Formats: sequence, structure tokens, C-alpha cells
Amino acid sequence: MEIRTMTDEQRKAVALEYFRRMDRGESVLDLFDEHAEFCFPKWGVAHGRTQIGQLFADLMGILESVRHDIAHVNFIQQGDLVVVEGTSSGILKSGERWRAGVTHAGHWCDVFEIRDFRIQRCYVYLDPDYGGQDVARYPWLRQRSGDATPT
Repeated sequence: MEIRTMTDEQRKAVALEYFRRMDRGESVLDLFDEHAEFCFPKWGVAHGRTQIGQLFADLMGILESVRHDIAHVNFIQQGDLVVVEGTSSGILKSGERWRAGVTHAGHWCDVFEIRDFRIQRCYVYLDPDYGGQDVARYPWLRQRSGDATPT
């Protein structure tokens, strides 16, 4: 196996390509190493491209579209690690919309490990309740939507 040295800018470019492809509705699988690990809240950890493909199929089963505001993301890089923090907006298959700063959803942070021009590991940190349906456990969601008044 050949190991290729990467610069911070090259790692950043791989991470940005991941978000661009997602926003265009294109596959991101070839950006991942064959044995990569991907974690998404409420789904769990996917191991390898086959499971990562299933995770994305499941996710796209609820999302009509997503847009990451990559012009305004924050990057923290150290070695193979690239941490990207940002905001998103989108539409669920149900027609519900979310937008960071307008609804509760849309703020996220992804932690990538990028080596040999492939994503080796990506852990996504966000609230996957894009539509704010989890009001039984989090009553303040009802209050924000106008369904109840704060006490």
C-alpha cells in the first residue's frame, strides 16, 4: 500500500468536496477509504463503504435536499484531523424546512480523519431531528414553534 503525504490544504479540499457533493445530491462514497468509519447521530457507526452507503441511503430517505454554508465554516486542523463547524439548511421529504438560526436544526460539527486522499473516519455532531418532532422529550421545541407559551 502506498502512503501519500498530504498538506493541510489538500485535506481541507477533500472535506470541502464532501460537502459540495452532498449539496449537489451526488455520491460521496469514493471519498472514503474502503475501511473507513462514519458515525451519524441516531444511526450509529458505519464500518466500511458498504455500511456507509447504507447510512447515506437511510439519511437521504428523509432528506429532500441539504445545503451547507461552506463559505462561512470554521476549520481546525492538526495532522490528519480536520474539524469543520458550520450551518446548514434543507428540506425534508415531508416538505418541512430547516435553517440554522431560524429553526433549532442546522448547526453541525464534523470531525474528519483524512489520509492518503481518502476520508478514513468522519464523526458528525448535530441534532438529526431536522423537523423538530421530538417535542415530547424537549418541550421548549413546542414553545419556540408557538404551540405553547413559556411558563
